[in-house]
Amino acid sequence: MSEAPTVEPVLPPAPGAEDHLALDFVNSAVALPGGHFVDFLGTPRGTNRWLAERGLAPADAGVQEMCATQLRSLRENVRALFSARVIGVPALPAALSAVNDALSRAPTAALLHWDEKSGPYRAVPCPTNEVLDRALATLAANAADLLTGPDAERLTACGSTPCNRYLLSHGRRQWCSTRCGDRARAARAYARRARPKAD
Repeated sequence: MSEAPTVEPVLPPAPGAEDHLALDFVNSAVALPGGHFVDFLGTPRGTNRWLAERGLAPADAGVQEMCATQLRSLRENVRALFSARVIGVPALPAALSAVNDALSRAPTAALLHWDEKSGPYRAVPCPTNEVLDRALATLAANAADLLTGPDAERLTACGSTPCNRYLLSHGRRQWCSTRCGDRARAARAYARRARPKAD
């Protein structure tokens, strides 16, 4: 039984995830209050569903545990790069290497095709046995684009404990959702009330 359907309505996409698939990817493992944790890539079936919902694999791709493990590994390496960017420290060489390896897994040149009805179009070939490589390359490319693009300055971690999601900040907002913002404000108010008053 998967927890994902009960969590999705509660946790809307973090700000920026609509524009950057890499944010959605790193946020596919979510720490929740009360010590709960949901991993949308935690099982092969969940991984297949997540990929299919984002157009990265056919619904019947039949993702196996080895593929899910590779995606979770890339996710942790992208998270490490996001963390390094947010806190302003050098990236771990292993994380850079993992993302670069994923980037090189799929061909980048879109071939020219011709449809009898609609005419010419370009598409990158993706045989079934290359679905995982294509997904890894797409996710890694999106992460690299985010880290090197204009939105990189807005990349931040959610400011509400225990949330581990990343987002693109907008103004003073530092939370991935209203729920996290409410929780952070309540924690600050409690801390002010609990602080001993000076005589």
